[in-house]
Amino acid sequence: MWPRKLHWQILIALLLALAAGSLSGTTAGMFGVTCFEVYDFIGTLFLNALKMIIVPLIVSSIIVGIAGAGNSGAFGRLGGRTVLYYLSTTLFAILTGLFLVNLTQPGIVDGAPAREIIGLSEDAAAVTEKVAGKDAGDVVDIFLRMIPTNVVQAAADGEMLGLIFFSLLFGYFMTRIPESSGGALQRFWQGVYDVMMLITELVMKFAPLGVFGLVAKVVASTGFAAFKPLAVFFFTVLGGLLIHMLVTFPLLLRFIGSVSPLRQYRAMAPALLTAFSTASSSATVPVTMECVERNAGVSNRTASFVIPLGATVNMDGTALYECVAAMFIAQAYGLELTVAQQFVIVLLALLTSIGVAGIPAASLVAIAIILTAIGLPAEGIGLILAVDRVLDMCRTAVNVFSDACGAVIIARLEGEKDVLTDRQSA
Repeated sequence: MWPRKLHWQILIALLLALAAGSLSGTTAGMFGVTCFEVYDFIGTLFLNALKMIIVPLIVSSIIVGIAGAGNSGAFGRLGGRTVLYYLSTTLFAILTGLFLVNLTQPGIVDGAPAREIIGLSEDAAAVTEKVAGKDAGDVVDIFLRMIPTNVVQAAADGEMLGLIFFSLLFGYFMTRIPESSGGALQRFWQGVYDVMMLITELVMKFAPLGVFGLVAKVVASTGFAAFKPLAVFFFTVLGGLLIHMLVTFPLLLRFIGSVSPLRQYRAMAPALLTAFSTASSSATVPVTMECVERNAGVSNRTASFVIPLGATVNMDGTALYECVAAMFIAQAYGLELTVAQQFVIVLLALLTSIGVAGIPAASLVAIAIILTAIGLPAEGIGLILAVDRVLDMCRTAVNVFSDACGAVIIARLEGEKDVLTDRQSA
């Protein structure tokens, strides 16, 4: 019987794609249509559907998320510390991923770009020209592009940086107008977001078919050599997540929160296991809240604000993954990105991890946004799907642990004494 869970469907589709691609090659087919053309059609159809949902989804999710945080009335000292913590840890995660991907260079195989090995079809020269056009030559122009002269045009041209910035402003100030008009706006954008969530779920139901087409196409044209750079990519992401989990957070807990990192790991064990098994930060919120309040001793006042907000906007693991994926695809095309272009990736990874945090397969949408912003084609997403589920489970655990560490650190900064004490850890 065909399994219900999406990750098992994707795994089966991946195995079928390996078999079909290796058996058919690029020439086998019938009625004048090759299997390779069928694979390409299926894969392209899935990628087009993924691109279709980007603009309405990113706008509605950011506006709803920011408006929800603003409605809590907690944009004071507690809110400021929470936002500062989220931005800081996400930035640390992205920079960790950027350092590792430049060190391991998963997109380079035997000193040459892996474009042909992993079956990227778009011409490398054309891609280089697109990316060069996106490079303003200095960081100042990046900030200029954050403020679009025409929001609709920015959406049509794929200038997501400006669109995200506008959405952040719109969501914030939507809560600062009278309820008579602000309430109607919030209900409208909530409705758009709910509809986009359903459309996203529909698109992701066809992810197994998309994986089959994209992976079978690669295997048919290149054989199994494509999985060598993919393995390096997988362990680069995993290494970055482990460094963030086992180095960054303990340092923050020890030197800013003045608490024991080991006690925090013990206190959060149930939430981490739940996050790893469900690959959903939102689904893990009740368990995270219980662990933070009962096991770690954080007050309900702090936990009830920090944890739900974090489940929506604080995605350290996702941001790290997005950055490594974008750099991996750029390396595979043989592109040496300038400091300004890498800064664009860092900034977009930071912003998109906020904007699409709560949706299914959020990282795929975010990676497509980043690739579009720097002028890279989205076709490389197909291979990443092959290892996405396992990495999704790992990065969700990192996301949840970041929320929990934030609650503990902010509680300590707010003067709470009874956090991760012997009595609470017992």
